[in-house]
Amino acid sequence: MQAIRKTETTDAELLEISVEAAHRGATVIREATAQRGALVWETKGRSDFVSEVDKTSEKEIAAVFARRLPDAIVMGEELTPTATWNQGVVVIADPLDGTTNFLHGYPEYAVSIGVARDGVLRAAVVLNVARDEEFTATKGGGAFLNGKRIRVSDLREPGRSLIGTGFPFKHIDKLPQYQEQFSLVMRGTAGIRRAGSAALDLCNVACGRFDAFWELDLSPWDIAAGILMVQEAGGIVSDLDGNPPELRPGGFVAGNPAMHTWLLQTTRRANMSKRDTG
Repeated sequence: MQAIRKTETTDAELLEISVEAAHRGATVIREATAQRGALVWETKGRSDFVSEVDKTSEKEIAAVFARRLPDAIVMGEELTPTATWNQGVVVIADPLDGTTNFLHGYPEYAVSIGVARDGVLRAAVVLNVARDEEFTATKGGGAFLNGKRIRVSDLREPGRSLIGTGFPFKHIDKLPQYQEQFSLVMRGTAGIRRAGSAALDLCNVACGRFDAFWELDLSPWDIAAGILMVQEAGGIVSDLDGNPPELRPGGFVAGNPAMHTWLLQTTRRANMSKRDTG
């Protein structure tokens, strides 16, 4: 396929290129599955690992964009983690979201790619490699799972809700704050699930499996694709103060409109309670 010049790029073309790149990354992951036990783990930080599978997948993704969209900047944990995303076309990629899950054979890991143009997310794909699910979205074009339109849940009763979350394993100093939030959320809902892939957690909000989700410490490549997925499925994503999400490290809350409001209020109430008792 020929390269697409920046001035010619439509959202549909950005998505098509992203899907090709994601499948190239997923092929690397699938081919490595049988040799999982022989992979070398590198430690990036506390409970934070990377393998040659992450690196190879990211190279394959970057190669697709270099060939088909050479003016784009590819932003990823192993490539250009400090790149800015608010000018031109920027690809925000996680070549293996859920690395620890993959290394242990726990079937919850994905390739996640979001594409922004001049600071606005325009296209996204998340491939659940273990379950062969393809989530896609374009700005104003809706969100889809394996080609079928998806929507967030319409549940409005917290007591019946299922909430996704992620632990602050990279920053244990945030654990007391998180525990306060977890306690209040657990008391008010039907259950909380922690699967270990923020990209898939957000997709699960988008298709209604989760009614809401929150996490205190995420990077741009963890959430770029998922943000657009939730928004295009009719949901809301914000930072922990209720502001529109920005692609920078921090905490996020997502959900259907009613449950986003409830979860945001609940996590903020926990924070205030912690300050009052501290």
